[in-house]
Amino acid sequence: MRGEEMVRAHVLAGLALALGVGGCIPVQVQAPDKPIEINLNVNIRQEVVVRLEGDAQQLLQSNPNLF
Repeated sequence: MRGEEMVRAHVLAGLALALGVGGCIPVQVQAPDKPIEINLNVNIRQEVVVRLEGDAQQLLQSNPNLF
């Protein structure tokens, strides 16, 4: 075996050993007694840009209470 192949074999052997040992450890999953609280401080800013053509702009200027 070359050096790379030996390293690869050792890594694979280590992974196989870790998976084998990991399967023997009992794991318990339990729901928390209190509800989970998530605080999100989110600032949402919306910016609207309107571009009017000349005719529409003149109409709005002559009738400011149109909208």
